[in-house]
Amino acid sequence: MIETDVLVLGAGPAGEAGAMNASKQGHSVVVVDQQPQVGGNCTHKGTIPSKALREAVKQMIDFNTNPMFRAISEPCWLPYPHVMETANRVVSAQVRMRSKFYARNRVQVVHGEASFVDPHTVSVSGEHGAETYRAETILIATGSRPYQPPELDFNDPRIYDSDSILQMQSTPRHLIIYGAGVIGCEYASIFNGLGLKVDLINTRDRLLSFLDDEITDALSYYFRDSGVVIRHQEEMAALHSNAHDVVLELKSGKRIKADALLWCNGRTGNTERLNLSAAGLLADGRGQLRVDGQYRTEVPHIYAAGDVVGWPSLASASYDQGRNAANDFLGRPFNFVDDVPTGIYTIPEISSVGKTERELTLEQVPYEVGQAMFKDIARAQITNESVGMLKLLFHRETLEILGVHCFGDQASEIVHIGQAIMKQPGEANSLAFFANTTFNYPTMAEAYRVAAINGLNRVS
Repeated sequence: MIETDVLVLGAGPAGEAGAMNASKQGHSVVVVDQQPQVGGNCTHKGTIPSKALREAVKQMIDFNTNPMFRAISEPCWLPYPHVMETANRVVSAQVRMRSKFYARNRVQVVHGEASFVDPHTVSVSGEHGAETYRAETILIATGSRPYQPPELDFNDPRIYDSDSILQMQSTPRHLIIYGAGVIGCEYASIFNGLGLKVDLINTRDRLLSFLDDEITDALSYYFRDSGVVIRHQEEMAALHSNAHDVVLELKSGKRIKADALLWCNGRTGNTERLNLSAAGLLADGRGQLRVDGQYRTEVPHIYAAGDVVGWPSLASASYDQGRNAANDFLGRPFNFVDDVPTGIYTIPEISSVGKTERELTLEQVPYEVGQAMFKDIARAQITNESVGMLKLLFHRETLEILGVHCFGDQASEIVHIGQAIMKQPGEANSLAFFANTTFNYPTMAEAYRVAAINGLNRVS
């Protein structure tokens, strides 16, 4: 049996952050991950490969839509596996970098499958047999995986989930995406950008209903204008697959034939093989663990962070959750991760932080809106990225920034300027900051000045 101060299960963002924090405070740390390389699902199956793929597709879209390149070539679309090679290069670079983190901080990484023996002991089965580890503190950060309904055969070469789609070796002409959440919308953008015909099946009445209505309306319009067929309030009745195509039958009676189907409807926590009962723990129906305000499970020395605890299931938040879970058991200043900015890597991007118009209306907050349309921003005109807008919601009387919503190129970068001001105490959080601050010109950041002046004109 090997003794260690801290045992971390999972080498994704939450596990890595917790492990590095504990190690830097002088504790011995062992990280267990079932994949042969560090990085977790974020690096190998989720955030990194999908966003790298998106960027490669966006470059292809830029080439196909920019008139300057017509002197070189007519528009063209590359095969999906060829474009995927770019993403794989980024994955390799991330693995090399993160491997150095573990080595430099003297964190031992064990590759194998973990299973609790008792609340302090975990057995790890790997290529060279089983080994047992005992720790005073354990952090569960095993992440999540796509939910696979039992009635679908994911071994079928025409049926994919958001993990297996990264290994697809063909380029279908027509793809059905079932599920219009964040992942479904991102892949709808990617495959539409690759020139595929895309049917996006949404089980709800609008896309991404947790976002500001005006932003989701803009995304819906852009999708339809780009050729994506969105089908709201639909549910699967049956799916048939043969050697030539798949046919999705919907409860409404519709039948949609395509070359392949991508299932993007829900995720499940990776806990089913941990033998949680031996540790005195029980996961919910989605495989997730319940934690308190310090990321502690029902067993006080066992913590959990990242996708395995559910909301917000973002790599950015997972990293902060893992680091703060370690802060708690290390006795260091702790911060519960909330008010997390949303970053959705559709084409164009969406990002937001704070309240939506719908929420402020229900709360009866006297707010006003300041807008900057990207088509009027010089930098957007220069880069040929004029689709989108920045929207600031602010209190009519105090001018406090209540919400920042952005749709367009670099939205996930632009939002952080507004987030920084929203985090300032008292009167420092004010729309007036943007109106009275000189921004470099031309920049996308200038949209804040334009939106602020637009908003002030509404209340003056």
